[in-house]
Amino acid sequence: MAALAIGLSLVDAAIPLPIPGIKPGLANIVILIVLMRHGIGAAIWVSLLRVLAASLLFGSFLSPGFFLGFCGAIASLFALYLASQLPERHFGAVSLSIFAAFAHIAGQLLVVRFWLIPNSALFSLVPFFALSALVFGTVNGLVAARLLQQKKVEKIPSVPIQ
Repeated sequence: MAALAIGLSLVDAAIPLPIPGIKPGLANIVILIVLMRHGIGAAIWVSLLRVLAASLLFGSFLSPGFFLGFCGAIASLFALYLASQLPERHFGAVSLSIFAAFAHIAGQLLVVRFWLIPNSALFSLVPFFALSALVFGTVNGLVAARLLQQKKVEKIPSVPIQ
């Protein structure tokens, strides 16, 4: 699953978008599926392996971009952990994906504000980042929910009709 998340990170990086820092976060689909099937521990491992391996492949290990991705992933995983403690019947893949997307953006913006650009004017970009988190979080959550649903259907054994 980590290899799939890394591959989706490569696809993500190849998609041109008009605003720097806004990406679809396709690898988060894999993280959600791992979380919902195997729990938060496995999701943490897959997410951190993805961040580390992608940074090595892109040549950005220990660069500001690495720390942005790492802190975004940590914030996202923390939000997923908290959300996974809530009743499952009220929170599915879409709501978890949106929580994670907002936490990811928040983690990255805090790193940028306190390390790279110590200027509060940075927060004027929050509406753009929040809108992208809502859109991409929803889309990724819908894809993850669909994939999880397909796997449930495949596991149901067929019974011959007599």
